[in-house]
Amino acid sequence: MKKLNESDTIFLVDDDRMIANIYAQHIENLGYKNVKVFENGQDCINQLIEEPQIIFLDQHMDFLQGIEVLRKIKRFDPGIYVVFISGQEDIETAINSLKYGAFDYIIKGKNDLERIEEVLLRITNLREQLSKRGTGVFRRILSLII
Repeated sequence: MKKLNESDTIFLVDDDRMIANIYAQHIENLGYKNVKVFENGQDCINQLIEEPQIIFLDQHMDFLQGIEVLRKIKRFDPGIYVVFISGQEDIETAINSLKYGAFDYIIKGKNDLERIEEVLLRITNLREQLSKRGTGVFRRILSLII
């Protein structure tokens, strides 16, 4: 599997500390070095200044629900990839999360570790494609100027 830039930051937000630590360890085992765990959405929001590239976000938490946290994250930086991880197989929540800008929706316990790996690979591939496109457009503009 291709890795993101080692300087990239990944946040995991889940009020179930054991699950969050399992996910964090799995992501670190995939080669990612900068993984931070938060027990609630407000702590995550408070640390957005660290500029995470990817956030794995639980839907059902105390105080702020995942959708509220997602909306605040996207207002702060619409370029952050937010992936919902939920113990609920709720189609309405999944649709709402995607509507508000989530990249994907993973259900806990249903091959969730494999799905996390797949999502990271998809994000990596998408970022590579976007950077190639951006470079091509930039080169075309430069060729017109020079």
